[in-house]
Amino acid sequence: MRMSGFADEAADDLEGQIAATKTLGWSLIELRSVGGMNVVDLSEADFARLRSRLSEEDIAANCIGSTIANWGKSLDEDFGPVLDAASRAGTRAVALGARFVRVMSWAVIRDSSGRALADQREDERFAKLREVVRRISDAGARAVHENCLNYGGMSWEHGSRLLDAVPGLELVYDTGNPGLTPDFRSPWPYPNQDSWECYSALRPRIVHVHIKDGRRDPLTGREAYFFPGEGDCEVERVLADLLGRGYDGDFSIEPHMEVVFHDDSVKASDGARLANYIEYGRRTEAMLSRLCGSSR
Repeated sequence: MRMSGFADEAADDLEGQIAATKTLGWSLIELRSVGGMNVVDLSEADFARLRSRLSEEDIAANCIGSTIANWGKSLDEDFGPVLDAASRAGTRAVALGARFVRVMSWAVIRDSSGRALADQREDERFAKLREVVRRISDAGARAVHENCLNYGGMSWEHGSRLLDAVPGLELVYDTGNPGLTPDFRSPWPYPNQDSWECYSALRPRIVHVHIKDGRRDPLTGREAYFFPGEGDCEVERVLADLLGRGYDGDFSIEPHMEVVFHDDSVKASDGARLANYIEYGRRTEAMLSRLCGSSR
């Protein structure tokens, strides 16, 4: 097993992220933000310093967690900078030894009440993502789409249509996202997606895994996050099945317990963030080790 994590949940600064990674005994990191800025958007000088420090500590990146086309971006955003970011992300992934660049598929188009419109402008999304994937591939990296609250995460069927329509795009599967995301195929108010159904449908496409667990009230939208196996997202069942079927990709933890990337209102002390990240990593390793033993 190759373990890594979104270490910006342990610390904002690179030194803190390095310390958290090394405390866990890991040599991989899933890079998202450093000093509050996404790694794709760092200046060339800052990126060079980041690359040098990771090299000095014998830490490699396994994936660049870009914000390209994420849940906060409109399909109508200026596309030129998106393509520039895709090229830069691919180049930086290769420079850091990372196989993957995480992308999404733009925000769900909703009406004023929060209901998804029937027309999600699929053809336009797919065409734009094909260009994004091409830029990343041309740089020598692989684009992976996350099943988050964006078009491709509206249900497993939306995700499948997207992957079918964008050659070269692969899937990074987040164990927590289905159970924390509305099923937009259902009547309003949308229930949560069925975690096992979603995983089972998308399983053949998975090349990378994020580990998260939680619970969402579909009526209020309120979310809570837990250690793996303690939420409603069937994390242990999913991981057991993956390992039993010979999954040999990486696992990246994304606790969301002390800080939440998409919610600035969630605050914690530096010490609490680090301690939670370390405990989350150790609990995840223990679960995976036990599941590996039972799958033999």
